[in-house]
Amino acid sequence: MPATCHGPCSTAVAGLAAWRESEADCVVAVGGGSPLDVGKLIALMATHEPPLKQYDDATGGWARIRADIPPVVTIPTTAGTGSEVGRSGVVILKSTGLKTVIFSPHMMPEVALCDPELTFGLPPFLTAATGIDALTHCIEAYLSIGYHPFADGLALQGIELVAAHLPRAVADGTDLEARSQMMVAASLGATAFQKGLGVCHSLAHPLSTVASVHHGHANALMLADVLAFNAAAVPEKVARVARGLGATDGDAAGAVRRLIDGLPMPSRLADAGVEEGMLPALVAQAEADGCKASGLVAPPGGL
Repeated sequence: MPATCHGPCSTAVAGLAAWRESEADCVVAVGGGSPLDVGKLIALMATHEPPLKQYDDATGGWARIRADIPPVVTIPTTAGTGSEVGRSGVVILKSTGLKTVIFSPHMMPEVALCDPELTFGLPPFLTAATGIDALTHCIEAYLSIGYHPFADGLALQGIELVAAHLPRAVADGTDLEARSQMMVAASLGATAFQKGLGVCHSLAHPLSTVASVHHGHANALMLADVLAFNAAAVPEKVARVARGLGATDGDAAGAVRRLIDGLPMPSRLADAGVEEGMLPALVAQAEADGCKASGLVAPPGGL
């Protein structure tokens, strides 16, 4: 395949071979966002010819994806991407080096089995990073330029759940209530961001491809500054985000910084392994990323 999956492409290719050899009639994907995306891509490749680039959502590739995809069952072991309830898989195309969204309603998993106890073994850093990914999905969905009041409601609830429960989940990985509510928040965020994402994801994606920063951590590094930037354009909505985070002063950026400062992850680019020489590539890839314009491109009436 001419692409590297969001997760090893060799895993997706091997999974496709195993699926064909076993004559299975469905794909069961277990793990975090990358394994779940790979599972959906295995199902896609089972009936769709390469290259994956032709299915790029940003260039209308969703129209080439047919309904004849084997059913997928997702079992998440993290609370972040929400891929278990999403209609997309993310790949890094070798031809461009960019994270690329492959999206279609036909890629929606048939069943998502969300058991919070499966996240009990997640280390504090990964709990924090995946949790901030869920928060970023909720915030960017709410602030995106699309019109979808239902998505907005889900996003606002997700913001409140993360603010209330992420610190607890990090402090005590076996806190069942905190783990449960974070899993709910991840699913809410992934449902809401079908409306769109934003600049934070466009900045975070190249941090992963160029500097190998975990995606959730990359969002954490960018989110407060993006919120400060967005506040000038949509002050009322940013103030609503601040209230969801528990801040009464309307300063959503400050609330995000306080939340992240209490989590076990570096808060500076340099401390996350980003070097000055990477900046040109980071800027170029961020400019090319489709999330900053209007989020995911959905088919007509596709939400």
